[in-house]
Amino acid sequence: MAFDVVIVGGGPAGLAAAIRLRQKNPTLGVCVLEKGSEIGAHIVSGAVIEPKALTELLPDWKERGAPLKTPVSEEKLLYLTKQGSIPVPALHLLMPQMDNRGNYVVSLGDLCRWLGQQAELFGVEIYPGFTGAQLHIEDGCVCGVITGDMGVDRDGNHKSEFMPGMILRARQVILAEGARGSLSQDVISHYKLRENADPQTYGLGIKEVWEIPKENHRPGFVQHSFGWPLDNHTYGGAFLYHFGENLVSYGFVTALDYRNPWLSPFEEMQRTKQHPAFRPHFEGGRRIIYGARALSEGGFQSLPKLTFPGGVLTGDCAGFLNMPKIKGTHTALKSGMIAADAVSEALRSTNPEAQTYQERLQNSWLWSELYEARNIRPSFSKWGMQLGALYSGIDSMIFRGKAPWTLHHPHADHQTLISAKEAPKIDYPKPDGTLTFDRTSSVYLSNLSHDDNQPVHLKLRDAALWNEVNEARFASPESRYCPAGVYEANTRDNGETYLQINAQNCVHCKSCDIKDPTQNIRWCPPEGGSGPNYPSGM
Repeated sequence: MAFDVVIVGGGPAGLAAAIRLRQKNPTLGVCVLEKGSEIGAHIVSGAVIEPKALTELLPDWKERGAPLKTPVSEEKLLYLTKQGSIPVPALHLLMPQMDNRGNYVVSLGDLCRWLGQQAELFGVEIYPGFTGAQLHIEDGCVCGVITGDMGVDRDGNHKSEFMPGMILRARQVILAEGARGSLSQDVISHYKLRENADPQTYGLGIKEVWEIPKENHRPGFVQHSFGWPLDNHTYGGAFLYHFGENLVSYGFVTALDYRNPWLSPFEEMQRTKQHPAFRPHFEGGRRIIYGARALSEGGFQSLPKLTFPGGVLTGDCAGFLNMPKIKGTHTALKSGMIAADAVSEALRSTNPEAQTYQERLQNSWLWSELYEARNIRPSFSKWGMQLGALYSGIDSMIFRGKAPWTLHHPHADHQTLISAKEAPKIDYPKPDGTLTFDRTSSVYLSNLSHDDNQPVHLKLRDAALWNEVNEARFASPESRYCPAGVYEANTRDNGETYLQINAQNCVHCKSCDIKDPTQNIRWCPPEGGSGPNYPSGM
């Protein structure tokens, strides 16, 4: 099959690029590959979004029925102590990036489903349930994507329903896979796109959706927190949004450059619900959805080179999330639109590289926004949460993001753990089954679909290395950072320890691919359609 443009990833960046391409030239053949069973099936986000990029893409989005129904009505930023909280005063002055006036609380999955419908109205072909397994490269140029085989058993044998992967040829490929995308990592490595950039740093976002009594619902209420329960050297915090029909979106983001191997992002998320600033919001409610996903936190200085022969990177696989704003949807939409403009121009030339992409980005509000926010996230890694918060206020109020220096991310996330012997153990409370929960009951709410009889998509390159490093030095940190219970350190009858991989539990968050200290675990796409099937509201 042949197209003018193949887009890998049906999130906001990929769908915005697809729509923009057809807006500019309705004759272009544009295809979107999505590894989830449907558009939105793998989307996890808070989310509070700024509508300006959506307005640029589809000025009549209200008339088209976009699912932006809950405007922000009230917002708080809290510094938590163990039993109390201190509200940040004059939030709009101290942290203007967090000013949510005019923004909307949404389900990003629902927004992507709607964007997919709009893309199809513009003539885009969307293929859910197909993974982009490999790049098709000829003479040093990416000229298509090879989809994953279907119907292969655990041992690599063809089952009766076997279907080989297809080569989808394209004049240009747009990678929009989200944070730590598999093909994005391949292309960054193959073309050495990160040579002049800082390492990317990530956070792990874990989210629950609750249904609460109508009398307790406060549509548009937005609350963020930092401080407790994390220590001063660990970046992260909680979010809570009231939206929709009696729904509450609650989640916790833990930066994956944390040091203590005993830390469990899942348990930190659970125990924060017990804090007096959060607990009342769940009273009388029930948890209905659970999910997790990594997000790119590095910002401006972690952006790789964004073009390569035959294609571009866009959205969160490039790293366009604005961490101080705690937002990436508007930047994903904008980057997808700019990518489409550059690719559209490249299609009219003989040059295989969309050379105007970088220039177009640098002339956009997206570039200015990321540049002005560049020093805030690395300040927390450099000086800790308290001094980082102080610096962030100074950077925002006095320098307005234009300080004559740039702070950097010196280490990749997998390099930051200290040994388990050096680190203080963390005693997490047992779940009560009403407000706090275990991983098993949580993963059930992700609506997982995974054929056990397929090749294991979580590759342990060297089992002995796991014993020598992960187990011996770090006490098996993957058993704690994985939010789905995929990894278990077990003991055989002869006393030998080994890593059991429960691949069927995987919610595709990518944290193992990021945080494993020796990069011994590799996340590969499973059979198309596998993984979570997040419903409306996520």
